[in-house]
Amino acid sequence: MKIINWFKYWGQLLLLPVYGISFLVPKNRNLWLFGSTFGRRFADNPRYIYMYVNQNKEKFNIRPVWISHDRKIVNFLNKNGYEAYYYHSLKGIWLALRAKVYIFDNYSKDINFWQSGGALKVNLWHGTGNKKINYDNRFDKFRHPKNLWEKWKYFLRRLSDERPSHYVLASSECMAKIFASAFKIPISHVIIDGYPRNDVLFADCNLEILYTEKEKSIYDLMENYKKKGYKNILYMPTFRESESKFFDVMDLDIFNSFLQENNYIFYSKLHTKTKFAKEFENINYSNIINVHSEVDSYTILDLADMLVTDYSSVHTDYILLNRPTVLFTYDLEEYSKYTRDCYFEYDSYMPEIRTYTMEEFMVGIKNAFNEDKCVEGRIKLRKKMWKYVDSKSSERITKKIQELE
Repeated sequence: MKIINWFKYWGQLLLLPVYGISFLVPKNRNLWLFGSTFGRRFADNPRYIYMYVNQNKEKFNIRPVWISHDRKIVNFLNKNGYEAYYYHSLKGIWLALRAKVYIFDNYSKDINFWQSGGALKVNLWHGTGNKKINYDNRFDKFRHPKNLWEKWKYFLRRLSDERPSHYVLASSECMAKIFASAFKIPISHVIIDGYPRNDVLFADCNLEILYTEKEKSIYDLMENYKKKGYKNILYMPTFRESESKFFDVMDLDIFNSFLQENNYIFYSKLHTKTKFAKEFENINYSNIINVHSEVDSYTILDLADMLVTDYSSVHTDYILLNRPTVLFTYDLEEYSKYTRDCYFEYDSYMPEIRTYTMEEFMVGIKNAFNEDKCVEGRIKLRKKMWKYVDSKSSERITKKIQELE
């Protein structure tokens, strides 16, 4: 497998001429391509603005097309009346060469980097929070190689990562300065607006959401529990090696009894990169439910009465709802030292109850539900992190991109 991956990686050198030729192909300004998570998911900001443009394509005169590296996603979208193609199909390659606009949330290889020359690229990114990213992240081995060998080894990765982002979305003036540094782009190339994925958190959003079977199933389950008087607690930890310590600090028998006594349902929704999916999937308790990693978090976030997280940027999204949050940071020292630096001082950044042991965690949950003392702190942070607090981000961003063409 290592040999195969080696050939796949270095075989990309053969595509350099294709990238050069792609600049010569005439572009169709009305053709917009969308992709997410290295082409592996139908998710996040590109998903929601893609659905918005689809439902308003006559108004904007745009042909929206989803490009995926997963045939199952293509089939799912086609089956539901959306236009989508596999990235290595003839149609997918042709459209990648012809599209004027690329919209993604990591890098243009979410769609197809090697055919992207000459297109306008808009990176909607996938998180606004405290963790340092890209060039600001000293632990990022791709952007901070330690020697000449690593510079050469990661050359192709840096090429396909860094060249595509002509414009990057940031949620406020404060985050615009941070993203300009993290992506090494001029501040004039930062689009300040809300995140399309958060449009659906607001009651007046009229976007028709397309759910997968897994998403509809968990959505209905959470909705039914709410109707029965239960409180939904959504646990969304960030990706890190020390995530395994969750099982060292938790006694799930005691914790499940606590949940039963208080009519709480605890849903674990792990990061897509987690190495501990199987461990969480194997948890079998009445009031602890694992949400499949393929479920897009923003299809269910509004059904959470409380968010439990640690260092994840999902907290920044959830403050738009101004609902109780409990921070469960059982590995704070290890995370801060070995995993990621922060833009802001962690102890003062997130205005929430902090817990480090299971006992503190359970007390924190009850206290936050009984009396939410962090409302004013959340509103203050929200003003710093979000320029807009409404359901119109997709509409505004679509208009802004058209103005950039």
